[in-house]
Amino acid sequence: MQQVFERGGTLEIAVARADAIDSPTVDPMETAGSADLVWRLKIVSMGEDSLLVEAPVALGATMPVHDGVGLVGAITIGQNRWKFRSRKISNELPDGARGLCMRIELPERVERCLRRFVRMQTQHAASGSVRVWPLLDPKTVVGAEQANEAAFKASVEGVAIPVASPPMPRVGPGFTATLMNIGGGGVGLRVEPSDAAAFGHHRIFWLEVPLGPGQGVPIAATGKVVHTHLDSSQRTYVGISFDFTFNLPHQAIVIEQIHRAMQAAQTHKES
Repeated sequence: MQQVFERGGTLEIAVARADAIDSPTVDPMETAGSADLVWRLKIVSMGEDSLLVEAPVALGATMPVHDGVGLVGAITIGQNRWKFRSRKISNELPDGARGLCMRIELPERVERCLRRFVRMQTQHAASGSVRVWPLLDPKTVVGAEQANEAAFKASVEGVAIPVASPPMPRVGPGFTATLMNIGGGGVGLRVEPSDAAAFGHHRIFWLEVPLGPGQGVPIAATGKVVHTHLDSSQRTYVGISFDFTFNLPHQAIVIEQIHRAMQAAQTHKES
């Protein structure tokens, strides 16, 4: 943890499932499934028994985490990865900070992740898989995004979704990727070697991103690739930023979708 802080690195943080917080037999990283929201948070400072980290932010909006909520996290240094449990303590706004921060408990222990866990994760990816299509004509996203907005509003109001099969923009052949994190202004995806060639030919994609149990309407939005890299298994990790160039009001809908999913996760795991 100290090494990550000194290097200006980040932690991956997710809200933990209630059945895993106090159970020593449960692997904490298994409690953050591929359908959960996972945030990359920078360490602001370290104390004897706590850490101050940046609060989760999506598209400029802070996503509140309730005090006392259990958290699970991971630290990645090179090819090595460690996991830990923690809890949210409080919110703080220290001098010089870029925004709201949250104090979390310093983990009692940090455990090395086993390689077999990475393989296990792909077995459960279907429940939280992200659908990805190369976007051939960005101007055609407006109708699809408006249909997504109408479906989301209908789900919030508890009425029938207006269009059972929403229109699609003009796209190429699609594939499935694994959601690794969501925050800031976009998503991080893991792509299997068989599908990675698309990123050599396209930089703009149409995304459908699920937001976990009970959140029936996924995010549907345009995304631009900002970086890619390969791991030792030749899988591609892709950073994609949301793009609202052709339909700026859709940004507010995506923020609300993420906010509701974040609150629902905490409500479910506290009940």
